[in-house]
Amino acid sequence: MSKKISIGLTLLLLGTHIGITQQASTAQTPVAPATTRQSICPAQVGTAVDAVLNRPLFRRSHWGILVQPLSSEQTLYSRDAEKYFIPASNTKLLTTAAALQQLGANFRFRTSVYRHRDGVLRVVGRGDPSLTDAQLQTLAQQLKQQGITEIKQLIADDSYIQGDIVNPTWQWEDVQSDYGAPVSSFILNENVFSFKLLPQTVGRNSQIVWNDANEAKQWGIINQSVTVAQNQPTNINITRDLSGTVLRIKGQLAANSEPYLANLPVIDPNQYFLRRFGIALATEKISLGQTLVVNGGTNQQEVASVESPPLSELLTETNINSNNLYAEALLRALAFKKTEKQNQSSADVGLEIVKASLTQLGVNAANYVLADGSGLSRRNLVTPEALVQTLQGMAKTPAANLYRASLPVAGKSGTLKSRFLKTSAEGIVQAKTGTLRGVVTLSGYLDAPQYEPLAFSIMVNQSEQPANVIREGIDEIVVLLTQLRRC
Repeated sequence: MSKKISIGLTLLLLGTHIGITQQASTAQTPVAPATTRQSICPAQVGTAVDAVLNRPLFRRSHWGILVQPLSSEQTLYSRDAEKYFIPASNTKLLTTAAALQQLGANFRFRTSVYRHRDGVLRVVGRGDPSLTDAQLQTLAQQLKQQGITEIKQLIADDSYIQGDIVNPTWQWEDVQSDYGAPVSSFILNENVFSFKLLPQTVGRNSQIVWNDANEAKQWGIINQSVTVAQNQPTNINITRDLSGTVLRIKGQLAANSEPYLANLPVIDPNQYFLRRFGIALATEKISLGQTLVVNGGTNQQEVASVESPPLSELLTETNINSNNLYAEALLRALAFKKTEKQNQSSADVGLEIVKASLTQLGVNAANYVLADGSGLSRRNLVTPEALVQTLQGMAKTPAANLYRASLPVAGKSGTLKSRFLKTSAEGIVQAKTGTLRGVVTLSGYLDAPQYEPLAFSIMVNQSEQPANVIREGIDEIVVLLTQLRRC
């Protein structure tokens, strides 16, 4: 199956904004989470939550909420819990639940180099999202230890992952951003390259400094960014054409500002991998002749290999830091649980495995429709009920603690590090965040000190309010739940 970014020609004139953007808040008085230690009875939850949702501030937003004890289907609060919502990164809860169930906590991605024939080596990528230049150096050192000083031909086999390297339902701005990097058999440095913009004297173009001189050779640069007076706002706009050969840089950089770091997704992961591997080989004084990308072939004697951290650690990066690339790589890894793929893409097969795994956990298949594994696609539709069923189902499995440990902790880690500070929720809520334009979600576990453990899902769609305002409303509801007591 061909690997390409499936984007209509209508996008040819579009670019992307990468940089510092500031949106003026049009919100009314912000909603601050309660900090006082109170208590409420279960019978009071409905009135308390409704009081938040019925504020004029939220009247145009679509809310879906389900709160249930972890060990039962008794409902403490429900609003449109059976209706579909765009879940954003709450999708990762489903993907990682399936990955842990199907692959096991000790699963590791393996990247291998095989001796194909005299002077010919074959490197096989298996979609390891954690692979970096350091692991390439390890591979090169292992080859040197095998007495290899010359490679006449290096074959890169990218057959492990089949299908589009970028989900065709992702939006253009996501495809152009580092958080929407392509996923393929070869993933290196999260398939992102970087350069810095340095201010010069006022009126001059900013200076481009590349982290990788080889990568600079892949691009034509039109630099129209300008250095402006000190203390002026920095606003950088980078556009990339679909051919992946020209970068246009516009905007301004204050004369006294720190260097501006631009992170962009690579266009061709295979060639990027080969370029970087060539550098690692040269460091070990291994000469490299021709390079070639193929799809399929026979692997013979393995002469070098590296492995990823175990899945238990990969899940932490996926959920705590909401890493889209990791989620998409795990989705594709699931495809190899199925031997008959019938020319399907790895992502599509992975989605089938996710569905089967969730069904085993007791999640109603009618409660979700998935288009990807990370939540970037707006074609994902999930009910709050599906997320709570997943959380409850995983809590009953042997992997329950690992799954829960992969979630951000309120006020402590990941995407919840700066939320719930100095509230009764700090440290006792573990939940997955999710954000797209007009979408804010939070689903996870809550250990109320005076009540039994809860599973909850709060999803907000079609909101005109800034994300931070919606988060404040969500957080107030969660704080209320931490104050539950038996009455």
